Amino acid sequence: MTIPDDGEMIVLFEPLMVAEGAPARAGLNDLALELAEKSAAFRSGLPPSMACALADLVRAMNCYYSNLIEGHATHPIDIERAMQGDYSADLTKRNLQLEAKAHVTVQKWIDEDGMPDPPTAPQSVVALHRRFCELLPPELLFVENPQTCERIAVVPGELRTRYVEVGRHIAISPGAVPRFLDRMHKAYSLPGRIEPILAAACAHHRLLWVHPFLDGNGRIARLMSYAMLRRALDTRGLWSVARGLARQDAAYKEHLAACDSPRRGDRDGRGTLSEAALASFAGFFLRICIEQVEFMENLMRPDRLRDRILIWAEEEMRAAILPAKSDVVLKAVLYQGQIQRGEVEAILGTSDRTARRVTSALLDAGALSSPSPRAPLTLAFPAKYAGRWMPGLFPEQQD
Repeated sequence: MTIPDDGEMIVLFEPLMVAEGAPARAGLNDLALELAEKSAAFRSGLPPSMACALADLVRAMNCYYSNLIEGHATHPIDIERAMQGDYSADLTKRNLQLEAKAHVTVQKWIDEDGMPDPPTAPQSVVALHRRFCELLPPELLFVENPQTCERIAVVPGELRTRYVEVGRHIAISPGAVPRFLDRMHKAYSLPGRIEPILAAACAHHRLLWVHPFLDGNGRIARLMSYAMLRRALDTRGLWSVARGLARQDAAYKEHLAACDSPRRGDRDGRGTLSEAALASFAGFFLRICIEQVEFMENLMRPDRLRDRILIWAEEEMRAAILPAKSDVVLKAVLYQGQIQRGEVEAILGTSDRTARRVTSALLDAGALSSPSPRAPLTLAFPAKYAGRWMPGLFPEQQD
C-alpha cells in the first residue's frame, strides 16, 4: 500500500524546545531545578522496601488517571484485581480491566528498565504502542471514522497510514510521520540537568501534534513523558504527573490545543508554532509535577503514615478481622522497613504458632507482602486500603 506523503517540512512543528533567550525560559529553568530537588529529596527519604511497594501502587494510580483522561474509569481496586486475574463478568468492565492491565504492564516494563533506547527514540515510541495495544481485547482495537462510520482496525505498533483530524488540528500526512519522529528524537536527546526535564514537557505536546498512531496517542505521550522524567530524575516510579493532569483535565486539554497555534508575531519565537504557548504548557506541566511530588511526600511522611495504618489496624482488630497484636507487627515493619519472619515471635513475645497466625493474617489481608516463605516481611500498599492509608490518592470506589 502506498502511504500518502505530502512532503511536509519538519519546521512545521518548530520550536521543539523553549529557547534559552525566550522570556519564559528563566522561570522554566527554576521550575525544573525545583522539581529535581524535591524529587530527589522524596526519593532519598523512603526506605527501599517501602519505595518498591509504593511504586506498585503508583502504577495502578497512574493507569487510573491516564485512562480517566481518555474517558475510561477503571478504579485501582479493579485494576489490582485484573493484575491478579480476577475479571468482571460484565464484558465492558472486563475489557476496561484488560486495558488497565495493559497500561500497568507497560509501565512496569519501563520501571524495570526494559526500554533499551531513549523514550523519544522512534523505536521506543513504537514499542510503547505495540506493548500496550497487543494486550488489549479485540473490542478496543479499532477506531470509527465519524464521517463514514467505518470501523478501522488499530494494529499494535503500526504508525498510521491514514490522514487524521483531532479537534481543529489536522495532523501531518502519514508518510511524514517517520521523519517528524526522527526530528523529535534528535531535538530531545539533550545533556545537562535542566534540558532533559524541560524536554519531557515539550515532547509531550509535540508527539500528540504528530499523532503517530490511529489511536492511543494520549496514553503513549503520557507514558513517554513518564519514562523521560524517570530517566532525567531517577524517580523510581514513586510519583506521576498523570494524577495532576487528570485533576486539571480541562486546563490540560486547553494548553495542548493552544500549543497547536501558529506563531503570534515576531516576539513569539522563531518557529512555525507558538513558542509562548509551548512555554505556558511546559510551565503548567512542571508545576503539576512539583505538586504531585509534594502530595506524595506528604502522604508518605513516616509519622502520619504510621498513625493512619495503626489506627486502621486497631479498627480491624476490634472487628476481629485481624488477630490481636497485628498492630505490633505492623509497627515494627513501619519503623524498620522490613523484618524477618523469625523475628515476629520475639516481637510479639508469644508462641511460634501465634506468630505464624498473625503473620499469615497480615499477608492474607494484603497489609504485608513477602515474595517467598523465607523472604522478609515488608509493607504493602494495596489499592483497597489506599483510601484509609493514603487519603486523596484516588477517589473512593463507588458501588
